[in-house]
Amino acid sequence: MKRVNQYKKLFKVEGPINLKELKKTYRGLVKEWHPDKFQDKDKKEEAGVRSLEIIDGYHFLVSISPATKEANLEEYAITISQSQVADFHHKSMRLEVTFTDGNTYEYFGVNHKLFNKFANSKSLNNFGKRNIFNSFLYRKIKKADVVA
Repeated sequence: MKRVNQYKKLFKVEGPINLKELKKTYRGLVKEWHPDKFQDKDKKEEAGVRSLEIIDGYHFLVSISPATKEANLEEYAITISQSQVADFHHKSMRLEVTFTDGNTYEYFGVNHKLFNKFANSKSLNNFGKRNIFNSFLYRKIKKADVVA
């Protein structure tokens, strides 16, 4: 959640994410912090770091926006209902789950206690469906590999 709040603060987003407003703010920030605008070497390096943060933040906020989640809801529902948990990792309130269909999702705000219950449950899928998959802010971080 720290990352979510950090990026929302950077883009001055309060409440739900509006993609149109986010894009407008993103374009303004990119213009303001583009490294080619600066002649001084130190300022140019700072602008380079800042612009990468802006780009990362934009893509991150787009991925967790209600519009993006709504557009991908059907695919997400299929993944969590028809695929099994293949792998998972937990680090500082963030749970990353890879499913057998190849999709990987990040869940934000999952504390260590809940993670331990998840990891030690008899059925990761059932526990996840009841307590995590539809209860926490999430985003897709890896698409399934396409096999030809």
